[in-house]
Amino acid sequence: MKRISIGTWAYTIGPYAAQPVGFDEVISRLAALGFDGIDLGSFPPHPTPDGFPTRAQRLELKQRVADKGLAIPALAPDLWSLQLLNTDDNSVYLAEFRKNLQFASDLGVDCLRIDTVQAPTIFAEVPEAVARQRVVRTWQTAADDAAELGIRVVWEFEPGFAFNKPSDITGIVEEVGRPNFSVLYDTCHAHMCAAVGARQPGERETLPGGALELARKLRGKIGHIHLIDSDGTLHDDETSTHTPFGDGVLDFDALLTELNQSGCPGDWWTIDLCFWPDAWQVTERCKRFVDGLNDRLG
Repeated sequence: MKRISIGTWAYTIGPYAAQPVGFDEVISRLAALGFDGIDLGSFPPHPTPDGFPTRAQRLELKQRVADKGLAIPALAPDLWSLQLLNTDDNSVYLAEFRKNLQFASDLGVDCLRIDTVQAPTIFAEVPEAVARQRVVRTWQTAADDAAELGIRVVWEFEPGFAFNKPSDITGIVEEVGRPNFSVLYDTCHAHMCAAVGARQPGERETLPGGALELARKLRGKIGHIHLIDSDGTLHDDETSTHTPFGDGVLDFDALLTELNQSGCPGDWWTIDLCFWPDAWQVTERCKRFVDGLNDRLG
């Protein structure tokens, strides 16, 4: 059986930015719903490295989560204000990455989520080959730093960020070429990238088998898994709509049968309700759906 987590960013950003659900309320309710853990979205007012600057504070935070019977399988840091593809100086990005890396280490988290930061429109400003060279070089350094602390780095590809074609996804993870670097496979992003080809610059590239075929191509290169449905649309014409389970088109039996063969090193499935307008209200329903998947396929 898999352990079930959910990303806490669903309750702090997007529709919840003006009125976020407090962290203690989040962990209390998730524990009551039978979750095993939380993927910590490090977005204020939820815990951040700056909000918990000392190791003692971080150990207290770790214990506070553990006291609810929850673990933290992954950390999603806020790196979105930084430059990555449109600068040759990666020192600011790496400094912020290392700050979050230490935060993860102090919390006992062994998986750190990243993305390419900038939208696919960045190629109007920076040649694609230059941007690719920059991201690979930066992520090689980041993965090496993480390896020293026993932490895995997972890249969450998606339509809203650069390098969202199937060949980009499989190619870049190979080019980074570090054993602790892999992809975060989010089911709705995989569908929008591989089946729909959303927000792809230039010639659209899709796979006949869509998300399932992409999962097969990524065997041995998947380090963390997010589960959510897709209705084939974009949220605000930017990123994949994270549609609650049962309201979309994804065949989870087929996807999870494949993902169980992916070689993913963890035993976690993380529900992702990012940008869903009533995420707090549908959390229980989504947990019940994933419990059913777990009974059959976990």
